[in-house]
Amino acid sequence: MAARKALSKIEQRINEAIQVLKELGFPRRQLNERSALTLLSLLEMKPDDSWSKAKNPLMGITPMMVFFNEHYGKTYAPNTRETVRRQTIHQFVQAALVVPNPDNPARPTNSPKAVYQIEPSALKLLREFGKKTWKKRLKGYLEVVDSLKSLYANEREMRRIPAMIGNEKSIYLSPGGQNVLIKRILDDFCSLFTPGGRIVYVGDAQKKWAFFDSESLLNLGVDVEEHGKMPDVVVHFTKKNWLVLIEAVTSHGPVDPTRHKELKELFVASKIGIVYVTAFMNRRTMMKYLNDISWETEVWIAESPTHLIHFNGERFLGPYE
Repeated sequence: MAARKALSKIEQRINEAIQVLKELGFPRRQLNERSALTLLSLLEMKPDDSWSKAKNPLMGITPMMVFFNEHYGKTYAPNTRETVRRQTIHQFVQAALVVPNPDNPARPTNSPKAVYQIEPSALKLLREFGKKTWKKRLKGYLEVVDSLKSLYANEREMRRIPAMIGNEKSIYLSPGGQNVLIKRILDDFCSLFTPGGRIVYVGDAQKKWAFFDSESLLNLGVDVEEHGKMPDVVVHFTKKNWLVLIEAVTSHGPVDPTRHKELKELFVASKIGIVYVTAFMNRRTMMKYLNDISWETEVWIAESPTHLIHFNGERFLGPYE
């Protein structure tokens, strides 16, 4: 009997959360158990808690999934973490229901330290769910939520990192983390080691801000569709007629033998030679990955921008002038 009652409470809270999302205007694809559990975890609401006691702690994706399991008996595999982030949290952020990284707005969205929090005015509204005042408060909230969306969108826009593509085009990268290093690659590495080269691709945690000159790649024989497998920066060094593939390493690995093979296969149709480069912000970061770096590749360190480290054996053996 007790177990049945507990299960009933769980189902009730999940259904209520789905109803809340529906009344907030979320599309049908967000009206599901995963989104409901995400909302409940962000409100730190257990099955026996009332909506009036909802909270808004800072919470990362993994702690959310732990909350699903501990309090609602819903287990999601670790590899579904990105699904929660991309197919639920992302939409919550776009709707101004959730604020990303309020403790450190410059933190990149794909950082393992990323946290989220229910927006304060949304929290105030959600505490009214189930009360007679709910409909009235909901109407008032919906009248101002577009202003909230614009406010947070403008704040995100102001934090973007400007970077130049050659001398003509500027792009804006999402703030923090890897993109700080990508800007250094565009500003320093390219001017020093691929002067006059054509930037073909620049990756970003938020794909819509990636620069991708697919036509230039096609002219070189390369037809790439999956951005997820691309290196962080691709440059056509026209003076040498090389295609330079650069991985920016902050929290993910360098061009190791596996990645080297993957990139080689991805660019197998290239009509010109390929150069593989791993970029680090400093030597300390490089040391963490030193044993993983593949032979037949180059290493560039942003703190010592005028030098390269060659993992190429006898090709560069010889005295210095």
